[in-house]
Amino acid sequence: MRITFICPIADLSGGFRVIAVYAKRLRDRGHDVLLVSRPPRKPTVRERLRAVYRRRPLQIPAKDAPNHLDGTGVPHHVIDRARPVEAADLPDADVVIPTWWETAEWVDALPASKGVQVHFIQDYELWGGAKERVDATCRLSMPKITPAKWVKDLLAKEFGQTDVTLVPNAVDLETFTAPPRGKQAVPTVGFTYTPFKPKGCDITIEAIRLARKQVPQLKVVCFGSAQPTPDMPLPEGAEFHHRAPESMLKALYGKCDVWLFGTRKEGFGLPILESMACRTPVVGTPAGAAPELLSGGGGILIPMENPAAMADEMLKVCSMPESEWRRLSDAAYATASRYTWDDATDRFESALGRAVESASPKPRQAVSV
Repeated sequence: MRITFICPIADLSGGFRVIAVYAKRLRDRGHDVLLVSRPPRKPTVRERLRAVYRRRPLQIPAKDAPNHLDGTGVPHHVIDRARPVEAADLPDADVVIPTWWETAEWVDALPASKGVQVHFIQDYELWGGAKERVDATCRLSMPKITPAKWVKDLLAKEFGQTDVTLVPNAVDLETFTAPPRGKQAVPTVGFTYTPFKPKGCDITIEAIRLARKQVPQLKVVCFGSAQPTPDMPLPEGAEFHHRAPESMLKALYGKCDVWLFGTRKEGFGLPILESMACRTPVVGTPAGAAPELLSGGGGILIPMENPAAMADEMLKVCSMPESEWRRLSDAAYATASRYTWDDATDRFESALGRAVESASPKPRQAVSV
């Protein structure tokens, strides 16, 4: 198939990592894959003034900033400026895949020659747009693929969508893996840093502060695509890696006795799987796929907006006897390794194939008289 992915921007976010994985794997299977995105949007005058007023520097990615598509070999076309993608920007194709609510608006306006429209929807993206417009894209009749059961359920209940294929994310066990191991000599926790409030880093950082009242020597390891901000500083002495390359991540996950997931709003939560694949148990909120993943073993669910509960559970994991911690660590690995990207790509590819087949004109059958 000729497949075009439409993305708002190519970056180092978890959502774009998933898109890049599918683009590469579909290309490796012989499909003709192209990814089209906009360049980073320049901040408005109002956004610049707000940054000056708050004394918070704007973090504007360069047009050639690294992204998860780098090194994959997948063709990537960046249009001339930050505007909607139009038919003239795209080749004819069999399938065109919007990957964000705004790109779904653009794709809905395309002619049929650009491909059958299949919406890859990783989250209910109210945090990124006006509710009326986001909801309108959820109601579009195009088939949908989602990695999250809660999104599939929401699309059915609130928007009457029945053609939704659930394709959970997986983890690359060649990139994210670790041999059986014991706890660290000094208790160590980790988390993914972002100043974006829905991701709940303020909850995680407060939980670490509370935990250090009982274990002052607690080490902290974290990484993120954005630099720490004055509004959300890192825990004191934290080991922070800005834009850590994927090849480094398994070492960072593997340094920790427990990985912390304090998010308020999440589509899936890929760091849960990645840390579990590196045999690091997770303490996390019931956001994204956490309820399904942690109920399978290898982690502990805590209530939303509860730093005290997170502190209690991270200390519980860090203080476990070695044998008990190893059992939890092994359970985390077992959960992460039971479903692969090959499995996920099979489902994703099949969903695209069904959409193309359903949209193809059926040959007329002779009517016997």
